Amino acid sequence: MRVSWFTLETLSAAIGKSKVDGSTARTVARICRADLIVIDDIGLLPVGEDAAEAFYRIIDAAYERRSIAVTSNIHPSGFDTIMPKTLAGASTDRLMHHAHLVSTSGDSHRLAEALAGKGVVPLN
Repeated sequence: MRVSWFTLETLSAAIGKSKVDGSTARTVARICRADLIVIDDIGLLPVGEDAAEAFYRIIDAAYERRSIAVTSNIHPSGFDTIMPKTLAGASTDRLMHHAHLVSTSGDSHRLAEALAGKGVVPLN
């Protein structure tokens, strides 16, 4: 499978660059050629209008054509708390149609390993 992986920040930067030379449609089409588009860590950092627009453009272009995986520390119904309500609603509507929502809970594995001293090499 061909996979495109972005954080919301890197996705926003890619779409933002394409606005400068008018190649937004080509950039979105190139991203959507992947079989799977992963947008990672939604909600960890504040989302500006440009990032919300980039997110929506990809979700809309890939809707019912490509698989999309989104990771977030908030439920998609709460996306309107981190981005403009209109873009959040339209994005969530398309994301949740035909979706498989995987909800996880529990402590961070990385933090647990670090606290247990696993994988940590002391500096001499």
